[in-house]
Amino acid sequence: RHCRRRPDTITRHETGSTVRRAKTPDGVPAPSLVYRFAAWIALTVMRLQRWRFRVEGVEHIPERGGAVIAANHTSFWDFFAVLQVPYLRLGRPTRILAKESLFRVPLFGRLIMTPTGCIPVDRGNGGDALVHAVAGLNSGELVLVLPEETISQSFELLPFKSGAVRMAQSAGVPIVPAVSWGSHRFFTTGHRPRWSWKLPVTVRFGEALFVSPEDDVVVVTKELRARMESMLAVIVAEYPDGVPSGAWWVPHRLGGAAPEHGSVERDHQATRARWRRSRE
Repeated sequence: RHCRRRPDTITRHETGSTVRRAKTPDGVPAPSLVYRFAAWIALTVMRLQRWRFRVEGVEHIPERGGAVIAANHTSFWDFFAVLQVPYLRLGRPTRILAKESLFRVPLFGRLIMTPTGCIPVDRGNGGDALVHAVAGLNSGELVLVLPEETISQSFELLPFKSGAVRMAQSAGVPIVPAVSWGSHRFFTTGHRPRWSWKLPVTVRFGEALFVSPEDDVVVVTKELRARMESMLAVIVAEYPDGVPSGAWWVPHRLGGAAPEHGSVERDHQATRARWRRSRE
């Protein structure tokens, strides 16, 4: 599939301004100064703890042109673990779809979230985020989507929203499935961040998924989830520290002490219903 021609000017719709972003000689959007600073902080945190990364499937990330990266969500740090790969290996920054409330945090929203190119998502209505994401994809950018919308407290995949497929279909770009495992042991919901010396963290990128204009987004979303579920099962099974019985960070299904997945799914569906009612 050939993506449409990309303009040199990227419009930042969420701020109402047009920003000229620097590009590398081969036309790939370059990371901004604020993006590089935020990445340096995240990388420093991981390097100080000497995390042991195992990264697979980098060849599936396009070196140029727009693409959606769809990743699982188990921690407050997994997107750093995933996005360091295109940044360090390919020099490519990635725009992150993040909950809208983060943009309203004093200073943080204005000084970090917006300048790094993050896209605000209203969980009750993701239409605006879809427009901004497609604009970025058409401009040759990478966009990270967490289809589960929130951290899975069971550490297994929650039901997916179809936004990742919809934006890839609209922009005519591939979806690169990505899964990571291990960063939740450092910092996740319900647990304080803990020093994790030489923590094993696995990141795997899968073969790109292409969406034609005629494809049913619901069907493709199910296929995307199935692929990621299979990828996740493999990296969990191969994880260097295994799946210790009773460990809080191990899924209940595998003998761990994480919450039972069915109850987590039911709670999440109830939360989604509250988001919809809030929108209405």
